[in-house]
Amino acid sequence: MYGNSPIGDESSAVELTPEERENLRNGLSNVASRTRELLPGEFVVGSEIVPGTSGPRATIAVQPPVGHVVSADYSPDDDVTISPEERDDIATGLAASAALQVKDAMSENDTPTAK
Repeated sequence: MYGNSPIGDESSAVELTPEERENLRNGLSNVASRTRELLPGEFVVGSEIVPGTSGPRATIAVQPPVGHVVSADYSPDDDVTISPEERDDIATGLAASAALQVKDAMSENDTPTAK
């Protein structure tokens, strides 16, 4: 019985109106666009809004040409607007993390050219 019971008060979950969802989607689109501007074309950038246990969760992810996917989550509380400063911070952080993933992946595969 307890294994199937939800933990916490589900009534506290944030529900988005269609307008708020569109506003959040536009903010994510702006972050994804800015991230693409900062990276070469070999990097794939995407975003999505998925339901979470405490309300919607927005995710922006970058797949580098080599290395692991990096992502950033944004969970709106009262305000679903992602400010321009937040957009730039998220995009810059994602781009830097994705570039670091490539650097780390490349350094693992490097072989010395001479001994």
